[in-house]
Order: sequence, then structure tokens, then C-alpha cells
Amino acid sequence: MYYNEETIIYLDNEFVKAADSKMNLYSQSLHYGYSAFEGIRSYKTANGIKIFKQEEHFDRLRISCEAVGIPYPWTNEELINATYRLLEKNNLDNAYIRPLVFCPPNMSLQKATSSHILLAAWEWGAYLGNSLLRVGLSTFQRPNPKGFKIHAKISGHYVNSIMACQEAKDNGYDEALLTDMNGFVAEGPGANIFYEKDGKLFTPAPGNILTGITRATVMELCNEMAIELTEKQITVDELKAADAVFYCGTAAEIIGWESLDGESFKIPFNTSVSRRIQLAYKNRVLELELEPKRSLIDV
Repeated sequence: MYYNEETIIYLDNEFVKAADSKMNLYSQSLHYGYSAFEGIRSYKTANGIKIFKQEEHFDRLRISCEAVGIPYPWTNEELINATYRLLEKNNLDNAYIRPLVFCPPNMSLQKATSSHILLAAWEWGAYLGNSLLRVGLSTFQRPNPKGFKIHAKISGHYVNSIMACQEAKDNGYDEALLTDMNGFVAEGPGANIFYEKDGKLFTPAPGNILTGITRATVMELCNEMAIELTEKQITVDELKAADAVFYCGTAAEIIGWESLDGESFKIPFNTSVSRRIQLAYKNRVLELELEPKRSLIDV
């Protein structure tokens, strides 16, 4: 699904075949989840193949590494250039890109003194599909921010997401919703959340969430489209009373909800302000006009 015998990856400043590459089984990252990663998308836009928010993603990769003490000697320029070459070598345009910084052999819990860089890319549709989501409230909560660097995209953090996602699937839902340690709405296993009420949008405030790059793009769109947006603590009951809800993330893009714990929302998603945001986001990544005509693009 992700690679074949001809797939090329970028590994420590070299382009090599994915099928021939190796990782040391004593890596500190393999044993302890001590690594940082990104999820980035490229699009075949009206102006050629473009990596969306490339600077922001590689900035966050560096910040994540710095947060947990992983050496990060690369510049944005060299990694962005390598990523475009990677897309070309694999003949990809609409692609999902996975940078990963991982550590060498080390069975201790001390800081790494060096690190490795991987860039991989593959064709991947919207992570959560294109149908409205049936979401279930998870029994798992996001970790206490005093115990983890919540703002960093660290591999080990995602065990929490895997458990929540597995639980949701086992209970017959499409995806999970996690709360923070105080019971307020936090985010999905791999996406931020917005809800709509009376034409206004609301999203959890920073502090207990990974403040995503797609989330920031939605906020930009709200400003440009004169849609009122508030960051605040949100209760589950407040969310259930929403007119519409959506998840957003690089992998998921923007995807609306059908229901939460089997309870549907008040207005059809296709008539909501949230739908306008969904369409505007798609046009933003494709470098088309802000407010889309439905005949032009209607995802």
C-alpha cells in the first residue's frame, strides 16, 4: 500500500529504494518511541505541484525534536528541496509525505547524540474518507500536558491515539473523540475539532491539544471569510448541541460529522458554514479562488 519494489525514499541525504533500506533494531526510537514525525501533503494545483504549508511543517518537525532533545541539523531549504526531488523520483503529485527523525542504537533513556532523517511519500486519499463521520466519545483522555510535550508531534504520543481509534472501531464508530484530563473536548486521535453554532465556529483553546497546521489554516479562512471564531474550553454537552461539527488535519483534510454517540446534529452538513470552510480549504490547497463555485469543486 505504501511502497513497492521501485519506491524511492530519502534516507540520511541519499535516495535509496525503500525495499532495500534498513533500520537498526537497537534504535532508541524503536524501543521507546523517541522520534518525531510530520504529515505533509502535496497537491497538483492550478500552478503545478506544490507542497502545502511546507515551511510550517518542517518548522514544527524541528520544534518537536528540540522539545524532546533530539538533534536536528537540517535546514528547511534542504529538506523541502529533497522532498520535491522525492516526489519527482516517485512520479507523485497528489501525495502524502512522511518525514521521520529517528535515533541511533541506545538502550538508555538519555538524550540522543545524533539522529537520522527519513522522507517517504505515497498516494493516499483522505485519511478518514469522504463520508460524514459517526464519532464515539472515547474512554481515553489526552495526556496531562505536564507529563508530555503536547505541542510536539512525537511518535510515542500516538499510542494514546491508537488505543482511542481501536476502541471507537470496536464500538462501531468511524472515529473517536478524546477529552482532556478535565473532561473538556480536546481533539480526535489525529485531527483537531471545530463546531458550529448559529453561524459561528468554536474550537478548543491551546494547552491540551496539538495545535495543527490545518487548524491554523481553518482559522485563516475564517478571518478571510468573515466567519466569527472563538477558542475556548468546550464541554461534551455543548458539542452535542452544535449545529455541525468537523475534524481537520493534514491526513484527514476537512471532514464533517454525522453524529456523536449516535446523536445527529441540527442542520445538514451540506447547508452549513462548516461546509463552506471545507470547500474553501480544498480550493486553498489547489490554489483556486477562496469561495468556491459548486460546479468547480464539490468534494
